[in-house]
Amino acid sequence: MIEEVAASGCRRALACAALIISLRTHQSWTQEGGMSSEDGRKTASRTAPANKLSEDERQAILAVINSMEFGSLPPSQIVPTLVDRGGDLAAESTV
Repeated sequence: MIEEVAASGCRRALACAALIISLRTHQSWTQEGGMSSEDGRKTASRTAPANKLSEDERQAILAVINSMEFGSLPPSQIVPTLVDRGGDLAAESTV
């Protein structure tokens, strides 16, 4: 769309501003030959990270943190308590 407007004489910076993207963003999305790559905005679909928790791991963490013993404690107290007991459920930032 930006290239069509630019071909009719409008400046790319103004066209980008109307679409609420920066000119630099348009330039990074545009490959050689005027073809656009995939949308790079936050709404674009992304693949899951390689270190994403499995559903079983997620459910195990939820079971522990929602238990009567740990239900009212923050992760900064849950994780060290589990490590002292010899268990290693997940990192504090994960919990």
